[in-house]
Amino acid sequence: MTFGRSNRLAVIAGPCLVESEKLLRTVAEELLRIESRLPVDFVFKSSYRKANRTSGASFTGIGDDAALGLLARVRKEYDLPTLTDIHDASEASLAADVCDVIQIPAFLSRQTDVLIAAAKTGRAVEVKKGQFMSPDDMRFAKSKIQEAGNDRVILAERGTFFGYGDLVVDFRSLVTMRSFGAPVIYDATHSVQRPSQNGVSSGNREFIAPLARAAMAVGIDGIFIETHPNPAEAKSDKDSQLPLNQLEGLLEELLRVREALIAGGKEHG
Repeated sequence: MTFGRSNRLAVIAGPCLVESEKLLRTVAEELLRIESRLPVDFVFKSSYRKANRTSGASFTGIGDDAALGLLARVRKEYDLPTLTDIHDASEASLAADVCDVIQIPAFLSRQTDVLIAAAKTGRAVEVKKGQFMSPDDMRFAKSKIQEAGNDRVILAERGTFFGYGDLVVDFRSLVTMRSFGAPVIYDATHSVQRPSQNGVSSGNREFIAPLARAAMAVGIDGIFIETHPNPAEAKSDKDSQLPLNQLEGLLEELLRVREALIAGGKEHG
């Protein structure tokens, strides 16, 4: 899996949370079908546990061992690179055993010990820009990983806090972070979240497509899309996941934007 300026678009996609084997298989099979039709390379994403929940009553997962085992099965049986996030330095080696990319959640993007532990696994490390951070500060997250001996760093934009309970996307951050020399991806689904609405995170799904098109036009190296066959029944981020049956259509739109940039001789993802 290569993130960067290649002929195929890098796409991180999958359900927010490992809920069941059936869910992972359903999504993985659809990703492979789409990959056979479109010039995209998928990384299968799913969190094995959700440590950051608004309410203590929210569902956090099916159990670490079971969820990691299912991710390993997807990786082997479908030959898909996999990605999951960690929440503590001690989890890095567990994730590295089953995943090709380790994700650092936005709230932990300044957490030095977590960044270094992920770096030392040798896996690619994707760091979400904190909703509270300037894009300029992401150079320091990148440096921490590189100084630990790992140059496989990916930076991600996922929106910035705008008062209470809302996020906005400053597309200048994509340009700023790309200037650091690391691939930059746009998280199209977390960017439409509305955090902490009556004990859960809500979202405005209708903005996923237009914001993703805008990010593609600015110039990115990949796109991040959480997707679920039936978001209304999802156990996490039900209002901001893209319905699985809409994924192919959205990617077709994004590829047309990308192709227009290439045809115009502009820098593209």
